[in-house]
Amino acid sequence: MEDLELRKLVSDTGMELVEKKLVARTWGNISARKDATHFAISPSGLAYDVMTPEDVPIYDLANETYDGPRKPSSEKKIHASAYQIFDDVKFVIHTHQDYATAVGLVGTQILELTPEEKEILGEIRVAGYGLPGTGKLKYNVEEQMLKGSQVVLMIHHGAVICGVDRFDAVRKAELLEEVCKRAVEKNIFKPLITKEELSPPFKNACKDAVIVDDENVLAIAEKKGFKCQLDDIAQMIGGKIRVISNEDSALLKALNKQDLVLVKGVGAVILTEDPDDAKALEMLIIKSAISKRLTDALNVNVALGAFDCALMRFVYKQKYSKQKGK
Repeated sequence: MEDLELRKLVSDTGMELVEKKLVARTWGNISARKDATHFAISPSGLAYDVMTPEDVPIYDLANETYDGPRKPSSEKKIHASAYQIFDDVKFVIHTHQDYATAVGLVGTQILELTPEEKEILGEIRVAGYGLPGTGKLKYNVEEQMLKGSQVVLMIHHGAVICGVDRFDAVRKAELLEEVCKRAVEKNIFKPLITKEELSPPFKNACKDAVIVDDENVLAIAEKKGFKCQLDDIAQMIGGKIRVISNEDSALLKALNKQDLVLVKGVGAVILTEDPDDAKALEMLIIKSAISKRLTDALNVNVALGAFDCALMRFVYKQKYSKQKGK
């Protein structure tokens, strides 16, 4: 396959995964093997909806160099490991899909796969945590791949899925989400929730606020605040998701400190200067709510460490937020 065709395959797959809600913004990454030592991989810090084939670098894993105008994804070494370990793998995707991420927090023992699903997905394993882009994360994922797993859940983070081609990798990602959703919904308790309205003064003062009243978000808003379990939302709001009372003064005070808060009977209230940030937070709070409901149901305490949250928040503010639009 010619380089431009390979690059287009990666950029086209990015939009496909966005449409299927398996990735968003710049999160996750995608690669396609060229030969034994080269693969095309999505660039670092560029949103899928503006990515073009020309933006996609070709990475040389032997020399650790790349060809193209943009740097390859910081997770390139995870992709390199997949190609080095599995001769038949030609396509790798790293997703941030909702239900697979939730299952990664509690373990794959809750999954119930049919023989056909097992045949397609193989042995699903969970890799220990490492900060995004670090050698620790690469080592932890590689450890599970060396045991034969081509579908690896990364605790607090997402999933890595290997395929013999693009179709196979995307099909596995979709099937993984199906089996994980089935397991989550079997294990979580569905409470009866009474919905409330925000008071008019708050609506007038914050007319641009986004309200997320997804059933999972409403459910976690019934409880107390909790520490972030997933690193992507920790990047955007810090280490804790707060629950506050439905009072104008409390809401306004909280939203001056953090772009997202939970309100009992209302759901999540999001107020940002950037509409793109609001959309991202809407997706992330739904994913976080699914994870929190599952870990609560199974009595699993699996919050991210305070240092990791603080570091990712710092990097996000200093790097990602300044890269957007470039």
